[in-house]
Amino acid sequence: MTESSQLAADTDAADGAPLPPPRAPLDRWTWREIGYLLANLPLSVTAFVVLVVWLVLGLGLSVTVVGLPLLALGLTACRFYGKLERARARAWLGVAVAEPSPLRLSQHGFFGWLWARLKDPVAWRHALFAVIRLPWGILTFSLVLVSLLVGWPVLPWLARWLANVDRAMVRGLLPPSDELERRIAELESDRMTVTDTAAADLRRIERDLHDGAQARLVALAMGLGLAKEKLAEGQADESVAAMVDEAHGEVKLALQELRDLARGIHPAILTDRGLGPALTSLAGRCTVPVTTSVDLAERPAPALEGIVYFTVSELLQNVSKHSGARQASVEVWRSRDRLLLQVQDDGRGGARLDGGSGMAGLADRLGSVDGLFVLDSPAGGPTRVTAEVPWRPRPEAGAAPGTGRR
Repeated sequence: MTESSQLAADTDAADGAPLPPPRAPLDRWTWREIGYLLANLPLSVTAFVVLVVWLVLGLGLSVTVVGLPLLALGLTACRFYGKLERARARAWLGVAVAEPSPLRLSQHGFFGWLWARLKDPVAWRHALFAVIRLPWGILTFSLVLVSLLVGWPVLPWLARWLANVDRAMVRGLLPPSDELERRIAELESDRMTVTDTAAADLRRIERDLHDGAQARLVALAMGLGLAKEKLAEGQADESVAAMVDEAHGEVKLALQELRDLARGIHPAILTDRGLGPALTSLAGRCTVPVTTSVDLAERPAPALEGIVYFTVSELLQNVSKHSGARQASVEVWRSRDRLLLQVQDDGRGGARLDGGSGMAGLADRLGSVDGLFVLDSPAGGPTRVTAEVPWRPRPEAGAAPGTGRR
């Protein structure tokens, strides 16, 4: 061992720090970036030739009959090119860019399709992307190829810098056009959620009616029919009295089931007295002691009251079935233009949105009305659920639907 190596070993031993492990200068992500940059040139040349020439022909022939349809077809191809580049950036650069919403036609027919294509901002930005990519593809291909041959020590840093520029271009020119388009996509998803929820509620009501009250009323009609026949034959004995007594019991059970079903659709106490008494009634039916606090200076819109009521109902059912809690609390209040609620218990915790307890359904329902649903449930507890929905005041008495105060 030489004197210098011995000195280095003594220094490392004195510091007590292990030597850094060996690491490849070109890791997996760097090779992906290099492959992406080398593929820029053939793709950008192809896109420039096909798309830009197509657009130029369309613009040049726009004074003729075939010019505008050619231009519209070129813009359609630009949309497909943007989709290809987003997929390539997602696979090779790890850049996840949302897909633009499908093009909507303001009117049907050929001219509606033509006008929608010509004014599509997404397609025009993709065309701009194709134009910019040609010189950029030539530059990146040349730099990376030269670095592979003679400048490989600086290749990892050069590839990362060039790939970051590509990431910025993809994020800047290939996402949905603006906040409005993203909002449209969210509303489409929310509409599907509302439709599915309404269909599920209708199926539940139909099932409850068919299996509960309807079956009891059928049995009641059969019992009363038998009693009527016996009375018509002059057999007013104890069996007739038993049939009438049994029918009376069936009537009471059917009425109770209809009341429960009506409460599940929209409870009368919520309509007549508001959220405070309705949530107190819910808390009284929970198997865990629940304290309620409703701090609202005025009643919200009936739809919001229903959303809050059924959200709290579902959460208290989860507390009763799954939490093992000794006590729980429900709070509802207003903060500016938001209506907030919080349900908390001291149970075992560990609740998850994908745990099969209905939490994911609640989150979807609140999201469909621009609401938020936040679950905080560490293992061992406590569990805290905070939800909020946009505040909307109750319409004035006698006002037409949809004309309440804003």
